[in-house]
Amino acid sequence: MDFKQVMQSRRAVNFFAPDKPVSEAELKAIIETAAFSPSGMNFQPWQVIVVRAQEAKEKLMAAAGGQPKIMEAPVTLIILADMEGWKAGRPAVEKTWENFLALGYLKPEQRGWFEKGPQRLYGTPEKSLAFAVKNASFFSMALMLAAKDAGFDSHPMDGFDADAVRKAFSVPHHFFIPLLIAIGHFREGARLLPPKWRKTYAEIVFAAC
Repeated sequence: MDFKQVMQSRRAVNFFAPDKPVSEAELKAIIETAAFSPSGMNFQPWQVIVVRAQEAKEKLMAAAGGQPKIMEAPVTLIILADMEGWKAGRPAVEKTWENFLALGYLKPEQRGWFEKGPQRLYGTPEKSLAFAVKNASFFSMALMLAAKDAGFDSHPMDGFDADAVRKAFSVPHHFFIPLLIAIGHFREGARLLPPKWRKTYAEIVFAAC
């Protein structure tokens, strides 16, 4: 499929075929494709918990209002948005620093700027949350598009108890949990409702200056 076809054919499906798996290799390819998503200063403040096992699915479903798609889908991803993912010392931040040096983007004497810039941009609780969620959202959308391009369907879920998910999966408190994403194949014979309406260009553009 070309990109427009991927965009138009991606749907949030409610019914998955439990007998059609998503292999480790296929999931790895989807996640690594999504990793090309943009992020602030390339800090990539996202991680995932991969939920496959029956017991883990049961725990997640209990925290998500009993949504059956969690049991049916071969895999559900718990998306983690790192609210401390801009801080000096974090692994991805230090890897970005070393990469910037190697590529010639920055010089060693610019380390102070490298640390102070993110502090100014993201250094309040509100800004840290916004940083984490918007970047993890870029990654999440890319995950669903990469899954569709690879022949899989998906469903993003925000109908869950974040505190219950945090407790059940021992998620550290520096992570915000913005959504869950079920990935698999649409169940043959299930009813897929027609696509919903989308805003037009005129409805989207608030102002043109």
